Amino acid sequence: MATTYTTTPANANDVRVMAGCNDALLAVGRIALAVIFLMSGAQKFMDLSGVAAMIGSKGLPVPQVLAVLSAITELGGGILIVIGWQTRIVALLLGLFTLVAAYFFHDFWHMPEGAEHTDNMIHALKNLSIFGSFLMLAAVGAGRYSVDGPCTVHTAPPVT
Repeated sequence: MATTYTTTPANANDVRVMAGCNDALLAVGRIALAVIFLMSGAQKFMDLSGVAAMIGSKGLPVPQVLAVLSAITELGGGILIVIGWQTRIVALLLGLFTLVAAYFFHDFWHMPEGAEHTDNMIHALKNLSIFGSFLMLAAVGAGRYSVDGPCTVHTAPPVT
């Protein structure tokens, strides 16, 4: 089992090892989680005026600026999650971004029962699940197979 330790710890109280932290699974999970942001951010850059119109239709201020910022956040944040740089911070920021998007753009609670209500409820719950994934990523970090990895490699505590 892979861990962020350079040597196998002799201490059975090592929480990270005992929890079965697997850096390869963290790397695959980071990439899988980032795909939606990479694609969405790239699509936003290709249609900034359409994104600004959608943002404006929700009554939000400066829709052109928010369109560019959301495209940068999604594409840039997705790239940073994939490579694993500043992962804990970026995960928290993308998690908050996802909650804000759910609140403003998937507000099913304002819709009458029907297909649109159901569709937006599913999207809001998807965003809530993504938020939970980002919280877990922020808690455990990017793992060894990341740019952050060399900074988070620990030496096993000395055996006493």
